[in-house]
Amino acid sequence: MSLLERLLAIAPIRKAIWQLWYPYLTRKLRGEEVLFLNYAFETDPPVGLKLDPADEPNRACIQLYHHVASQVDLTGKQVLEVSCGHGGGASWITRTMHPASYTGLDLNPTGIQFCQQRHSLPQLQFIQGNAQKLPFPDASLDAVINIEASHCYPDFPAFLREVARVLRPGGHFLYADFRFSDGFAAWHSSIENAPLQIVQTRDIQEPVLRGMTYNAARSESLIRDRLPAFLHGPAKDFAGLPGSSVYNDLKSGEMSYRSWCFIKTEPTL
Repeated sequence: MSLLERLLAIAPIRKAIWQLWYPYLTRKLRGEEVLFLNYAFETDPPVGLKLDPADEPNRACIQLYHHVASQVDLTGKQVLEVSCGHGGGASWITRTMHPASYTGLDLNPTGIQFCQQRHSLPQLQFIQGNAQKLPFPDASLDAVINIEASHCYPDFPAFLREVARVLRPGGHFLYADFRFSDGFAAWHSSIENAPLQIVQTRDIQEPVLRGMTYNAARSESLIRDRLPAFLHGPAKDFAGLPGSSVYNDLKSGEMSYRSWCFIKTEPTL
């Protein structure tokens, strides 16, 4: 386990790192039009999504969003994405899956400012907020999306309770993330005890590894050109470059990457 992984295992340190790291990344990478901060997804044979030319550079990251969000029909739905990063996924889903409204929420105020300036669509808005204290009324949303972010949260079970609170009965939680082996048991226990019913789950280790490889050249170029040398090592882990500890851990099974679709069932009397 790398030093970064050890630090991230300690909740207060993890919270402090993310509160500093993500605004820093936004400031350093916004000029490069980095719209996605998540890993990526590619199948064999390729997914082959039909994309607009402007979206093509982000194909592998978009395909991860497509894998997660397309588990249900979002047409005409009220949708929230928790931890929306730089808003690339929010923009793509809004443009292609046609929700009635889509809100991207993130703790990073610098990232939210970037999203508000970069992504202008009638049905799309961005707000700053806390994943564990969602600023929405009970039973007000049809779907909540969360991609590759919950490992940053100090209290994952509290987040799941918040998701269940804001979803309407029949609403869906569309989710993907990873954990390292020492966190598998707690992760699975939290999910099993969540006030939501599992519709389906999938191990997506292999497609994510292919996506990491697909994005490697661009990620390495950004790290080399935009970040100081002392951050190159942690940034390569963060980006999942082939040969990094994160890539190797995912390949060996020390790290697990999975996706889920949950539904909030009607309350029993």
